[in-house]
Amino acid sequence: MHCCGGVISRRSWLWSSLVTSAGALATGHAARREARAAAAESPSEGAQAVLRDHIAVDVHSHAGPTGVSSRGTAPNDDLARGMRAGGMATVCLADVPDGPLLGRRPNGALAALRSAAPGELYWYHLDRLKWIDDLVAQHGVRRALTVADLKAAHAAGQPAIVEDIEGLDFLEKKLERLEESYQRGVRHMQLVHYTPNDIGDFQTGAVTHNGLTPFGADVIRACNRLGIVCDVAHATEDLVKQAVKVSSKPLLLSHTALQGSKAQGTTALAPRQISRDHARAVADTGGSIGIWHFFPSLERYVDGLKEMADVVGADHVSIGTDQQTAPGSLQDYAQFTRLVEAMLRGGFTQADAGKVIGGNYLRIFAASVG
Repeated sequence: MHCCGGVISRRSWLWSSLVTSAGALATGHAARREARAAAAESPSEGAQAVLRDHIAVDVHSHAGPTGVSSRGTAPNDDLARGMRAGGMATVCLADVPDGPLLGRRPNGALAALRSAAPGELYWYHLDRLKWIDDLVAQHGVRRALTVADLKAAHAAGQPAIVEDIEGLDFLEKKLERLEESYQRGVRHMQLVHYTPNDIGDFQTGAVTHNGLTPFGADVIRACNRLGIVCDVAHATEDLVKQAVKVSSKPLLLSHTALQGSKAQGTTALAPRQISRDHARAVADTGGSIGIWHFFPSLERYVDGLKEMADVVGADHVSIGTDQQTAPGSLQDYAQFTRLVEAMLRGGFTQADAGKVIGGNYLRIFAASVG
């Protein structure tokens, strides 16, 4: 990745964005070997039943260190292989249009280090769409455009993706680019990320719009009209509460944790956690809050899911790992069955586990996309 005339590796800036407490799991290959070894054990009947009867969805993922955000890495079979091994049916696969701009500030915060040249992020976004086209064409995953596609892929045991965009910085006030992305297969869009844009304010940036802009409201209406899940992750609480008044469809907040999460503990990600009122605003649209995997163990991940469920109910919580690189408790989708088992041990009923692992997203997807 090129930033400010220098080169910052994708792994470097992602590491800076994902660092949690010192007690988080060790990184890299050892964790993945452990995940695959655990997945090789026979899963419990309860977990198998949940995965059989419900379409599991990770509502926000970059598909690991060789995934769509790994510029310079060609698509491969890793995603499909892990999904099959762990029973993960569908992944919302997010490209990151502002990726070329991102790096660490002197205080360690992840941010855009420079402004984009006109059209730069648009062309980068198109390159990532081509990457996903190649993944679908050659590496064992199916692109889902409708609920019927998701159901058919699950019935056939074929891994599916919902094409996603994390941050609409590439629009440059051109709504026709949003429709172009829809025509290319995108069905899930996140409004803001780490780069100032014309849509609204993001949690870790300076407040310049006092929430949602008029153009941002037009973007939400366009998503509703076209049939696109509108994702308000990274947005400020003011933006989210204003978006609630604009959207005619349920909102998704795809990856976060409850503010002050005891399960997550001390973390550099605290500015990205959300308050109870913030969460309730999303839930009140019929939407859902995805919980990321940045916990020191699967058991603590379950605790993080329960923290949010205690605020908004199990009907409004999802799995949104933000999977990329370590640290994190779900290093490989091959381990996903173990997370379901941990949920059942941790007090979730099979019915509520089914909602959290995918049913809630399916409700939003059906209402938004059809």
